[in-house]
Order: sequence, then structure tokens, then C-alpha cells
Amino acid sequence: MKPERKPIRVLNSEEIVKIIPHRYPFLMIDKVEIIQENKRGIGIKCVSANELYFHGHFPEKPIMPGVLILEAMAQTSAAMIMGLPEMSGKFAYFAGINKAKFRRQVIPGDTLLLDVEIVKIKSKIGKVKGEAYVGDELACEAELVFAID
Repeated sequence: MKPERKPIRVLNSEEIVKIIPHRYPFLMIDKVEIIQENKRGIGIKCVSANELYFHGHFPEKPIMPGVLILEAMAQTSAAMIMGLPEMSGKFAYFAGINKAKFRRQVIPGDTLLLDVEIVKIKSKIGKVKGEAYVGDELACEAELVFAID
């Protein structure tokens, strides 16, 4: 079911690039809505036909690659976690992806909602549960594991 959205804080694209190191063409999120500080956020990705990856995936039937949906989830998580004052100057790196399932294709014109929830952060490891939606439809779900350095 589509995630409930009542943000307590919103990170726009200018704020996101101050928190995470990604830049075009690899910045996969346009906005992050913080729903519950240090617990839950929703990333928004407006999928455009102009994205470079659509030239090769696939020219006749453009589909957003599943790994980039997972990357968008990871960037949403990183913007939410690394934006905390105690994380200043640190980086989050992928350490694992578990239980990833793709349920629906994501195509140009879609708006991808990336609902991420922090399961735990302990020492230098974080675990996040993520779901990606287009409208009310679940497009992808996964558990993401991060190393924080």
C-alpha cells in the first residue's frame, strides 16, 4: 500500500547534495521527506525519459534498471541518516542487499516513492528496510545493509 506522507522536514535537491556525495548522472533522488527523524523517510524520484541509462536499457522499451531503484533507496537512506549532526563528515557504503524483489517495471513518466525505514544502526553498521512505489503499486522491496565510515 502507498506510504502515508506527513513529513516533519523536507530535504530538497540542494540540501541532498550537501549530505551525500552523489552527483548527476548518478544522483537518483530529487527530494527526501523525513517522516520520523532517524527512523523513516520517503525519497522521491521523478523518472524522466532523458535519463542516460534509458539509451541502453532499453532503447525500444525504456525500463529503469532494478539496481538503480535499489540505489535510489540507498541514497534516500543515506540522505536521511548522514544528515544527522552526529554523522557529519562520515560516509555510508553498501555492505549488502537482502531479500530484493522487483514487482513492477518503472518507466519514464513514473514518480517513484522510496519508503525507507531504519531497522537498526549499531556501531558502524546500519540496516534499512525499503519499498519503492509507483502510485499505489509496489515496484520493489529490499533490505539494505550499510557500513558507516
